[in-house]
Order: sequence, then C-alpha cells, then structure tokens
Amino acid sequence: GGTTVYFEENPVKENAKAYDNNETEKLNIYTPLKEIKADFLEKNQECYSTSAPHSRSKSRYQSSTEKQSQPLVKNDGEPQNGFHKMWTLLLVLLISVPLLYVLWSGIQDATSSRRDAEILQEFRARMKKLKNTYQSQDPGLWRRARASLEKRLNSSHVHLEPAILLLTAGREAERALRCLSNEIAEAFASSQNATTISINGADKAVLDSDAVKLEVDTELSSGFSGGKKVAVVHRFESLPAGSTLIFYKYCDHENAAFKDVALLLTVLLDEQSLKKSLTFQEVEEKVRDFLWAKFTSSDVPSSYNGMDTDKLSGLWSRISHLVLPVWPEKGLPLEGCT
Repeated sequence: GGTTVYFEENPVKENAKAYDNNETEKLNIYTPLKEIKADFLEKNQECYSTSAPHSRSKSRYQSSTEKQSQPLVKNDGEPQNGFHKMWTLLLVLLISVPLLYVLWSGIQDATSSRRDAEILQEFRARMKKLKNTYQSQDPGLWRRARASLEKRLNSSHVHLEPAILLLTAGREAERALRCLSNEIAEAFASSQNATTISINGADKAVLDSDAVKLEVDTELSSGFSGGKKVAVVHRFESLPAGSTLIFYKYCDHENAAFKDVALLLTVLLDEQSLKKSLTFQEVEEKVRDFLWAKFTSSDVPSSYNGMDTDKLSGLWSRISHLVLPVWPEKGLPLEGCT
C-alpha cells in the first residue's frame, strides 16, 4: 500500500564530491615532496653549521699565516732601509763638510783681514811719524818705501820674493842714513810684533870672505827662522866682496829662502854729498858704478877675492829693486838714533 519514491542524486553534488576526492589525492602526492624538501633543508642547515667551524678555523689559520709572514716582509726591508740610511748619511757629510770648511775659511779670512788692517794701520802711523821727523827727505822716498813694504804686510797675498830696499847717501848724510834705515826697519817689524836683524858691514871689512859669508848666512837664517821680519845690513859696500854672494840666497826673485820678510841695505858713497837734483835712476846708476869699482878693483884686499863681473851683475839685479837716496838731517842725536 505505500508508495516508494526514488530521488535522483544531484549532478552538481556529485561533481563536487569528485573534485574533493581529486584534491585529497593531490595533497597526498605533494605531502611527501614537502617532507623531502624539509628534510633537505634541515640537512643542508646541519651541513652549514658543521662546516662553519672549519671556515672559522681556516680564517684563523690564514690570519696567523699572514701574521707570521709580516715579520718576513719587514726583515726583507731592513737591508734596504739601512742602505738608504747609509747613503743619506754620506750625502749629509758630503754637503756639511765643504760647508763647514767654507764657513771656517770665511772666519779665518775675516780674522786675517782684520789683523792685516791693524798691522797696516800701525805701520802707516809709524811711517807718518818718521816723515814728520825726517822732513828733509824726498817725498818719493816715503811713497816708494811704504808701497814696497806694505805688500809684505798683507798675509792674504802670496809673497814670491822679499822686499829689498837699498838706501844710499853721501858722507855728510851718514848719520841720517843709519838712523833712517833703522827707523824704517823698526816700523816694519814692530807693526807685526817682531824684531829686527842688524848686521854692520864695517865691522867685518877685514875678515876672511868665506867666514863672513858663513856668519851673515847664520845671522839671517836663524833670525828669520825665529820670527824676525826685517834685516838691516849697514855699510854693505864694506863687506868682503865674496861674502856678498850670500845675498843670492836671500834676495832672489823666485827662490829666496824667506819671502815674507824685508831687507834694508845701506851703501855709503865715497863722495861728500849727493846732489838733490839727481833722479832716482841716476842715483841707482851712481851706486852701481860705485859697487863695481869697490868689489872688482885690482887693488882691493885679498879678502875681496871671489867676485867677478858676472857674479856682481847677478848680485846687483837682486839687490837693486828699489834704490833710494837719503839727504842730511838736522837735529839728529850725536850718538845712536831716536
């Protein structure tokens, strides 16, 4: 008696179920892949964590290696640094030594120049005083004598030969000749804090020529070597003729034994007076003729042997650099010189 009703399932609902089943199956497929991926990442993380200490140790090894290598680089640079220091020191020495020498030379030159100026001033003052005392003398005497002697007072100049002055006079001016030659020599020497050598030819006139030659040589050599700056040889014409050849050694133009000194020679002529009208050249010729007659005459004493015309010519060329006449002076002391 009842009625059975059959309901047909909805197609849409069936499709939904089918979709859900498919999704479930897909999830079931992807799930193992996700798990595998997770496992891979986990293992990779473990591998990284285990390899990190190794990397840090490797870094520490590299750092220690670099630190150990640094001293080696420094040691390799030390020879180069020492080489550069040595050359720097050598360069400093090459520059500083000449500089110090120049400075020292400048100081020495300045000191020498100042000393020369003081000596020159002292000498000129003394010569001026002498000029005021010996007022009868020719002005040329003072000018020429001062010019010749002043050259030897400059230590900065190289002296090639000594200063040679030959003073001459007639018999009426004998005292003036002796005093003036002494005074000029004293002015030259004292300005340099030195003393003079004095030789009197008249005292040796009758002695043996060789003995006088040796004696004069000894006096001049020892005096100049001992610091004396000037020698006065009075009455040169009275020396034995042969003995005068020793003045080759001291009056030579190029090879004089002492070059920074002065020699004053005096010649007293036989005639009573020397005319003031004579020129310096005429006075020189008069002295030359007088010495020729004195040293080469046949009636001279035996002590004058050893002189001839050629030797006398050589001697005269050495002692006649500057021949100056001396005139009589009033007011000179009877004994000695002022």
